[in-house]
Amino acid sequence: MDQSIIKKIKEKREFSQLPEKDIKLAFSHFEKRQVSDEEKINLTKELLRKIFSAFISKKLLSLKNKEPEWILRKHISTRERLSHYEQIYKRIFGGYKEASVIDLGAGINGFSYLFFKSIGLKVKYVGIEAIGQLTDLMNFYFRKNKVYGEAIHMSLFEKERVKEEILKTKSPRIILLFKTIDALETLKRNYSKELIFELVPITDKIVISFATKSLGSRKKFKAKRNWVLDFIKENFIVLDDFEMGAEKYVVFNK
Repeated sequence: MDQSIIKKIKEKREFSQLPEKDIKLAFSHFEKRQVSDEEKINLTKELLRKIFSAFISKKLLSLKNKEPEWILRKHISTRERLSHYEQIYKRIFGGYKEASVIDLGAGINGFSYLFFKSIGLKVKYVGIEAIGQLTDLMNFYFRKNKVYGEAIHMSLFEKERVKEEILKTKSPRIILLFKTIDALETLKRNYSKELIFELVPITDKIVISFATKSLGSRKKFKAKRNWVLDFIKENFIVLDDFEMGAEKYVVFNK
């Protein structure tokens, strides 16, 4: 892939800090089409927007000195989760007094740190996120509030680097993949299975989630994502499986 194409895609502010790995994977979906480079670029931008920025307020692409709940309301995924965070974290982290939480495809979920505190959980939080502006935003919040956490700007397709960051943390290690599986599969089919297989042996627990209702109509999705649920049931021990709000959560380990 020509560097000039990457440069043109990154001219858009919302894509300016995306990892090249993710841009290249998106472009590969259209690379062999018999259309102009300009059309391929436009199609790539549409795909990247769908995956990375469709549900994010543009206000989040620059640092704002706002309260955590204000920030959480500016991302559709976290806004939907806002009234359920405490219950969700109690269910996931019940029995733990402290843990390392590694949040893959974190978005702005680092701002939910206050809910770890509210359930009495001592957490070292590591958020790994492809959108550089969001990692900057979380790190700004962590520094200002002396939060024991960090956000790392990285592609989840850099699997070995992701594993290295996980191994830097202390056990028990809990991995969150909130509404991330669909995005991974859109860019590279079956990658989420590959990633999970390699992460399970180095963690104590993995939690995946996905939306159960559409954002617009709030209707239940017909797709049940049996492909990933069956994969988990066949290969791992399911510790919990529950719905809260418009989200389904599956908790499992080796």
